[in-house]
Amino acid sequence: MGEERNHRGASRRWLTSELDSSLRRLDVDHVDLYQVHRWDPTTTDEETLSALTDLQRSGKIRYFGSSTFPAYRIVEGQWAARRHNLGRYVTEQLNYSILNRGAETDVLPVTENHGLGVLVWSPLSSGWLSGAVRAGREVTTHRSSVIPQRFDLDVPANRAKLDVVEQVAKVAADAGLTMIQLALGFVTAHPGVTSAIIGPRTMDHLESQLAAADTVLSADVLDALDAIVAPGVDLSPEEKIDTRPSITDATLRRR
Repeated sequence: MGEERNHRGASRRWLTSELDSSLRRLDVDHVDLYQVHRWDPTTTDEETLSALTDLQRSGKIRYFGSSTFPAYRIVEGQWAARRHNLGRYVTEQLNYSILNRGAETDVLPVTENHGLGVLVWSPLSSGWLSGAVRAGREVTTHRSSVIPQRFDLDVPANRAKLDVVEQVAKVAADAGLTMIQLALGFVTAHPGVTSAIIGPRTMDHLESQLAAADTVLSADVLDALDAIVAPGVDLSPEEKIDTRPSITDATLRRR
């Protein structure tokens, strides 16, 4: 939210002040769901949960959840809430798509076990699964103008994704579905998923995505997708931005 070092994170002070700022900007007296957007390794679970519980008791938020938390941090949050008699996260907002199936390995089993609602972000994988990214076409998605490196077909990983997209497109065509219907139907087919978050920029985008609301994929279609991208495999791990500090901060690995 700014360049100052304390204008981020999940401390009591920051959560409280930013919620008040949001309520003023939105001109409302409460929000239904307040989510901690990525785990803050500099703040304890007890401090964060205590602040969220107080905000809930004051009526400023109805429920609170987490977003893009590693599986072990979701578990730690549930344990901390129980240990300190605090409110608990009731939702997890995670990255999940045909191209990013890593959540199936640990996060989704954990959220199911703890009864969390799951909101999927980027089910179209930044536009890769929208039908706009195809072989022989110029990539003109909004994301490609913002983060062009993720769509640069000179990068081997991106060429591999394009090959997968072409295979997925054939599955969609054979099933009589659009790529968007297939992509959104895939994530909502998982029993641990509550909803998929869409981000239309135009009315055409909205209509094409709403067309997937009633899509139910058959077992043979899901099997075909499993054969293209194996369960638990991430083809776009850079999109998730959830690398643990122990990987990025060398001081945490050395004495």
